[in-house]
Amino acid sequence: MMTRNSKISRSFTVLAALIGASAALGGCRTVAQDDLATSVPADYRQRHPIVVEERQRNTEVFVGSFRGGLTAAQRADIVALGQNWLREGTGVITLEVPAHTPNARAAQDSKREVQSLLAATGVPPNAVAARSYTPNDPRQFATIRVSYPLIAATAGPCGTWPEDLGASIKNPSYLSNRPYYNLGCASQRNLAAMVANPTDLVQPRAEGPVYAARRTFALDKYRQGQGTATTYPDADKGRISNVGP
Repeated sequence: MMTRNSKISRSFTVLAALIGASAALGGCRTVAQDDLATSVPADYRQRHPIVVEERQRNTEVFVGSFRGGLTAAQRADIVALGQNWLREGTGVITLEVPAHTPNARAAQDSKREVQSLLAATGVPPNAVAARSYTPNDPRQFATIRVSYPLIAATAGPCGTWPEDLGASIKNPSYLSNRPYYNLGCASQRNLAAMVANPTDLVQPRAEGPVYAARRTFALDKYRQGQGTATTYPDADKGRISNVGP
C-alpha cells in the first residue's frame, strides 16, 4: 500500500511540474506581432511631437560686381529683418561678407548700407557682428549672408513610412486597425510653422488687464434688471430658413 501511494504521489509531482513548465513556456510565447503594433503610439501628437528649439533665420543679399548699393526690395528685407530681430532674436545678427570674389568691393559698400538700415530700425551696433568668408566653389555666386538665432517650433521629419499601408500579415498596424505612422505629421509641422510665439506651446502667457469699461457697463445693466448679453441686430440677415434656433 505504501509503495502504491508513493507512486501516485510521484505521478502527481511529475504532472504538476509538467503543468508549470507548460505555463512558463506559454507565457514566453505571448511576444508576437501585436506588441510591434502597440510599440508605435496611437496619438499623432506622441508620434510627431512639436519641439521648441533654437535655430538660425537666414537672409541672403545678392550683390552684383559693379553695384555697391541695395535695391528697394533688399532694403525692405533688411528693415523687416531688423524689426523681427527686435521681437524674436536671441543672439547677435551676423553679417558674412564675401572676400576675394569679383563682387567683394561692392559687397563692402552694401555691408555699410545694411548696417545703417539695421541701426535705423533700432538694432544697437554691438548686436551686429561682421565677418568675411570665401566661397569654396568659385562658380558659386557670393552673397551677403545675414542671420540671427531665434526660438522656433518644429516637428517631423515627415514622409517616413516604416510599414506597408496595404493588407498584409506582416503589417501589424493594418491588422490591429491602428493609424499609420506618418498620419498627422504634416498637421503638426504646419502648426509649428504657423504659431507666432513658440513658447505658447509650452506654457500660457500671463493674463492681461481686464476690460474695466465693459465690466462696468455690464454691472450697471445687471443692477437695472436688464440682460447683459451683447445683441447683434444684423445676426439674422443671412438666414435662409426659420427652422431651428
